[in-house]
Amino acid sequence: MAPDLIANLRAQCGGPRDGALLRFSLGNALLAAGEAAEAAEALRQAVAFDPAYSAAWKLLGKACLALDDQPGAAEAWRQGIAVAQARGDKQAEKEMAVFLRRLGPME
Repeated sequence: MAPDLIANLRAQCGGPRDGALLRFSLGNALLAAGEAAEAAEALRQAVAFDPAYSAAWKLLGKACLALDDQPGAAEAWRQGIAVAQARGDKQAEKEMAVFLRRLGPME
């Protein structure tokens, strides 16, 4: 099912339905399929479409972490926390704060 879903989502990219939600969905499917690098790219496109999309920032951090890019994950979560605070999205803010703390101090 995942390859079909990914192919379907990719086919919609660049079309009239392209946007943050489509790129988020593609990134989520790619990450679930173990394609972290492609997932991170799709999620970067999602936040380019909508910089206030806190769920995309959260998932981008997870994709970066899957790529062993701890600084990238930390930066995505910091951006996501700022967005979540601005939007009053307390749950997303708390989740990303926990993820960030788990990374520990960054050099």
